[in-house]
Amino acid sequence: MTEDQPLAGTARSTVPARPELSSSAAAMRARAREIPSHRPIPAGLDETVIALVIADFYAKVRADPLLGPVFAAIIPDAGWPRHLGVLQDFWSSMLLGSGRYGGRPMPAHMALDGVDDRHFARWLMLFRETVETVATPEAAALFINRAERVANSFRLGIATHRGLDGTALEPMHAPPRSP
Repeated sequence: MTEDQPLAGTARSTVPARPELSSSAAAMRARAREIPSHRPIPAGLDETVIALVIADFYAKVRADPLLGPVFAAIIPDAGWPRHLGVLQDFWSSMLLGSGRYGGRPMPAHMALDGVDDRHFARWLMLFRETVETVATPEAAALFINRAERVANSFRLGIATHRGLDGTALEPMHAPPRSP
């Protein structure tokens, strides 16, 4: 069979074969890093900063009287190292375009009973507090912007899952830090 011949029982593709395009995830991630981003990565934002933010933030979350019990009910102590790695991959993909995260976070969050806007407001407050302490102002602003998008997306998904009118939700923002 040659490149121009389709497999038996398949339709002929009208798209020419392009050997430089690999279907492997590693190759796609490598190509994504080579493509110039439409938005520059802020100075001081790298994998080390993401790891510090995740470690510091989730230490606060786990100790928080409102958020801690929600996470403790789902993630055992022994599961935290793996979960922190997944979170680092998520934020690396969102902020640096690394492509390391390939999961689907919405289903897990939709299944959380009792989580409401109080939890998201607290999550955003602790997140702002952490990133403004760990990251440069420009990097912190990007972190906060993405965190607000994530929180609002989860709020909408949870509302829809619960049969509520998601269009009635006002966007939530991370409150400014206290002086």
